[in-house]
Amino acid sequence: MRKENVVSIEERIPKLKQHRKKKANRRLIFLLSLFLLMILSVIYFQSPLSHVKTIKVKGNELVSSETILSESKLKPGMNIWGVNKNETAERLTKLPEIKSAKVKLSFPNSFVIEVNELGKKAYLLKDNKFLIILENGKVLNKGTESIPVDAPLLRGFQEDKTLKKMISELGELPKEVQHLISEINLVPKKTDQYHLTLFMNDGYEVSATIRTFSEKMEHYPSIVSQLDPSKKGVIDLEVGSYFRTYESEGQDEADDGDESEG
Repeated sequence: MRKENVVSIEERIPKLKQHRKKKANRRLIFLLSLFLLMILSVIYFQSPLSHVKTIKVKGNELVSSETILSESKLKPGMNIWGVNKNETAERLTKLPEIKSAKVKLSFPNSFVIEVNELGKKAYLLKDNKFLIILENGKVLNKGTESIPVDAPLLRGFQEDKTLKKMISELGELPKEVQHLISEINLVPKKTDQYHLTLFMNDGYEVSATIRTFSEKMEHYPSIVSQLDPSKKGVIDLEVGSYFRTYESEGQDEADDGDESEG
């Protein structure tokens, strides 16, 4: 029995040695890999690959790429791991035109800034300049000196609650109806301080009020489809909904003149 035990242990010795050798080899490989990784990390952080190479801006129309880059604080050459993407995006949303922003790392060392701007809803005529009005009612201190054609022109408005209410009502209209509006004039009356006169791109004039603007103007295409396109005039949407041609208005004025002469 004793001899058999001795033989059994002797047979196991080579296996134990082999197991220890494999374990030592694995530990050596791990240490070498870790050392190599550290060397590569040092080389990487010292190489141009760890520094911002290019920065691209996407989605901007109202804000220049130069302004966005300046506000983002991102610059070519800075360490990419020193860039806080969330903080950078938050800085960009402080620009009045920006609704939201995302900053993405484009492998290996470039950044892409994607911005979502507030929509342009109208223009405000002020000091012979057409200023851009955003969907939240904010008036930008920039615009154009030529008459705009890509959004309605507002006349007679001030930068106050009435303007914001007007933009809110305008935003509730379907896009196809918004595109039909050329001008919106605020023409207060004794009976309605929110009275509007609209000039449409299809040649009609509309009398309305801010109070029920989106509710009534939503039906504008349906109303126009029932009219004779050869006869232009005023579509009154203040109380009900009726149409009077310019010819009939001219006739009414002539009749009033004849009566006064008599």
